[in-house]
Amino acid sequence: MNNSKDLSESVIFPKGQKIADNHFIGTAWVETLVPMDSTFNCQVANVTFEPGARNGWHKHPGGQILLVTAGIGYFQEEGKPAQVIQEGDVVKINPNVKHWHGATPDSWLVHIAIITNPQKGDAVWMEPVMDKEYNNLKM
Repeated sequence: MNNSKDLSESVIFPKGQKIADNHFIGTAWVETLVPMDSTFNCQVANVTFEPGARNGWHKHPGGQILLVTAGIGYFQEEGKPAQVIQEGDVVKINPNVKHWHGATPDSWLVHIAIITNPQKGDAVWMEPVMDKEYNNLKM
């Protein structure tokens, strides 16, 4: 599963700005492609994770869709085993489902994140995915 190709600049959409908050472990970047407005009623962003980077557990009151455009990563819903996601995968996350996603230790991950039904509320952030939990994933 080694996909160590450096995707730091090799993306379809701009990598954007480094994410500077405590909801991520490792380095990730985000570029808003479609801002939230009343016409389209969704927000679309390109998110790039360096190897080993991931976001914390969270949920979206209106749901979320991930379109993986490059690399290999993990997606996990609470109470279920983590699954590998890779270029071409579409991940539909139902409203209020606690989950996390990010890159594998040896691969970049790039995905388009679509926030659906944003009028239902902002993301609810919870605990981080700590190294011990992340490093013990069985694939």
